[in-house]
Amino acid sequence: MFFDGADENGTSMNRNYQKELDKLIERIGAENKGAPTLFLHSCCAPCSSYVLEYLRKYFRITVFYYNPNITEDEEYHKRVAEQKRLISSYNKNLQKDYFIEVIEGDYEPEHFFNIAKGLEQCPEGGERCFACYTLRLNETAKRAKAGNYDYFTTTLSISPLKNAAKLNEIGERLAKEYDIPWLPSDFKKKDGYKRSIELSREYDLYRQDYCGCVYSRRQ
Repeated sequence: MFFDGADENGTSMNRNYQKELDKLIERIGAENKGAPTLFLHSCCAPCSSYVLEYLRKYFRITVFYYNPNITEDEEYHKRVAEQKRLISSYNKNLQKDYFIEVIEGDYEPEHFFNIAKGLEQCPEGGERCFACYTLRLNETAKRAKAGNYDYFTTTLSISPLKNAAKLNEIGERLAKEYDIPWLPSDFKKKDGYKRSIELSREYDLYRQDYCGCVYSRRQ
C-alpha cells in the first residue's frame, strides 16, 4: 500500500489510492495477458468523462449507470441520456482505446428512500451519503460478479465532495463479500477533476449542480 503524509483535508497517513491504481496498471501491463474487464459504476457523464479517457487504454470497460439517488424522474433521464451520448462520442473515436459498453440499471428511487430513512437531516457528505455509496456499489459488485468481470469500481471518487477513503473502504468490503477484485481509485488526483471539467466543455455536457437526491438539492 502507498501512503501520503496528508491529504487535502490535512489527515495524516492516508492511503494513496491513485498510486495503488498506477501500480496495478503497471502490473497488468507487465503480465501482458491482454486488457482485463472492468465493470464501472458511473454517477454521471461529467464525472465519467476523465475516468473513461484514462482507463479505456488499459481495460475493457462496461459502464453501469445505476443511480436511484436521483429522485426526480426528468433529472434522471436527462443525466442518463448525457451518459450514453458521451460514450457514443468516445466510441466513434477509438484510436488505440477499447470500445466502451454501457448498461443502464433499474431506476429505483424507492430503494434510495428506504436507505435514507432516519438520515434525512444528515449533512451532505455524511452518513446518508455513505449509505447511498453502499447502495450503488452493492448493486455494482453483484452485477460484476454475475458477469464474471475482472474488476469493479466507481467514478464517484473524482468529485472533491465525495469521500474517497470511504468509497474504497466500502468497495473493498464488497469485494470480499462478492469475491471480485475492487479497483482502488481516487480519480480527482493527477488533475482528474480539472480534466473532467475540460472534457465537459469539449463535449458540451450537462453539469448538474447537486448530487441527485432531494436532500442534496435542498442543501
